[in-house]
Amino acid sequence: MFSKKIRTIALFSVITALLVAVGYWNISPESFLDKPVAQVDESAIDYYALNAHTVQFMPDGKLQYEMTADKVEHLKASEVTLLTTPDLHLYRGTQFPWHVQSKRAEVNPDGTEVELIDAVRVARIDEKQREMIITSSRMTVFPQKQYAQTEQAVRIDGAGGTTTGNGMKAYLKDGRMDLLSNVRGQYEAR
Repeated sequence: MFSKKIRTIALFSVITALLVAVGYWNISPESFLDKPVAQVDESAIDYYALNAHTVQFMPDGKLQYEMTADKVEHLKASEVTLLTTPDLHLYRGTQFPWHVQSKRAEVNPDGTEVELIDAVRVARIDEKQREMIITSSRMTVFPQKQYAQTEQAVRIDGAGGTTTGNGMKAYLKDGRMDLLSNVRGQYEAR
């Protein structure tokens, strides 16, 4: 009987020791130490589209814009959208759209700001069939405000001449451009 008690105590002691060891292994002091934060890949793309075509209408049903791009990529971490060769017709409800093109573009998460990058070309033909072409290496467009700006060199061809300058503020709704510095003009005499 005494040996039966010893065997039972020994068996419970071994089971208790195993439970303590497993518990210590699962709740070891190392588990409370700071673990390194997982690195976030800022360039990870969570979705993309090839040969994208987008059309958006205004609340009154008139055409706001029509855009195509060879590739559209959405960055997961920053929620920025990257466009390759975007081609945008910005109608704003009128029949004479602004035609905006560049090699690349970056659109902020809520779509209120578009950064046009490399070979930027903004053109428009008005109701009198006069063409105006604005070119630059980089330009920021705010579509809802119908406003664009750049600090880069700008060239404006139209109205019988060429105007160049550094930096520009363009009020697309009014068709008004303000060149900020080093403005030069060359016009044809009629």
